Amino acid sequence: MNAIFGVIFHFIGGFASGSFYIPYKKVKGWAWESYWLVGGLFSWLIVPPIAAWLTIPNFSEIINQANGSVIGFAFLFGLLWGIGGLTYGLGVRYLGVSLGSSIILGLCMVFGALIPAVYYQFTPTEGKDTIGILTSTNWGITVLLGLLVCIIGIVICGKAGMMKEKELAGAGVQNSDPHAVGSADTDAHLSGKDEYKFGLGIAVAIVSGILSACFNFGIEAAKPMADVANQLWKAANPGQGEFLYQNNVSYIIILWGGLATNLIWCLLLNARNKTFSDYTNKKTPLLRNIIFCALAGTTWFLQFFFYGMGESKMGNGPSSWILHMAFIILVANVWGLILKEWKGVSKKTFYTVVLGIAVILAAVLLVGWGNSMR
Repeated sequence: MNAIFGVIFHFIGGFASGSFYIPYKKVKGWAWESYWLVGGLFSWLIVPPIAAWLTIPNFSEIINQANGSVIGFAFLFGLLWGIGGLTYGLGVRYLGVSLGSSIILGLCMVFGALIPAVYYQFTPTEGKDTIGILTSTNWGITVLLGLLVCIIGIVICGKAGMMKEKELAGAGVQNSDPHAVGSADTDAHLSGKDEYKFGLGIAVAIVSGILSACFNFGIEAAKPMADVANQLWKAANPGQGEFLYQNNVSYIIILWGGLATNLIWCLLLNARNKTFSDYTNKKTPLLRNIIFCALAGTTWFLQFFFYGMGESKMGNGPSSWILHMAFIILVANVWGLILKEWKGVSKKTFYTVVLGIAVILAAVLLVGWGNSMR
């Protein structure tokens, strides 16, 4: 039963992550760096402590009493994760939207799921899954098989994206992706031009994939704070299982790191592009823009709010991270179909992306099944 609820919570989190960008489409008259920063203030600074305040009594005391190394490593991994998000745009610039996204998300999934398991193989910790456990148990092998199937699904979706780009380019239609354009400030971002460089693109994609996976490493580093929240809740609520919201205290520190990275970058872009005036420009719908940015930022945070709930049901092993990433990719591709981003492509291309989505869905079922076997 825990596995079923875990999958449901991870789906809701993946839905939030795959949908958060939609409110940004309603922002008018602002540059990317302006609306990204305002939305990010809600994502990284405002909403996380509110969520912790609503769910964890005296959460600030848990942070104040935490070991300095716990705070430091959680912040550091959040900082690195923020850099990974920014370099995502460079990977897309040099590899193209579909190929770049597929490689980066695939690497993020693999590294985020397996590196902690490898680490705990050499540094045994009670309650942590090791790579040895994963490769020597039926449930672990099933989860790893689900990871492999999901990667295959990502590759198929990437192939469909490459086919789409080729077809639209041949038809003289410009294809752009707001997530990719908004992820990093590059010459491509400013001029709208692509610059395909496979070797450099692969190198950047590897860096981005590893650093983007650092959020999961941050959750691992901040686990002592979550454990304290969990123990306090279980003492007050005996016999009711694990505390669903234990990770909400961890997110505060991790997201401070992400805030630092993105705040510096967006302010630099504001200065470079002379867009500081966006925040006070009365010729734009200021209140409306702030509301939609707040909605986007809050929706973005909800992915981790529900990730924490899913993890509480399934454990902070590779299963949770794989499901989280799989649902993000799945929902993003489904939104692409709903919003008719694949309109005008050949039937072969359309059926290819549908096949990719189906394969990712099969991977989700495999991972969920594997976790239920524990």
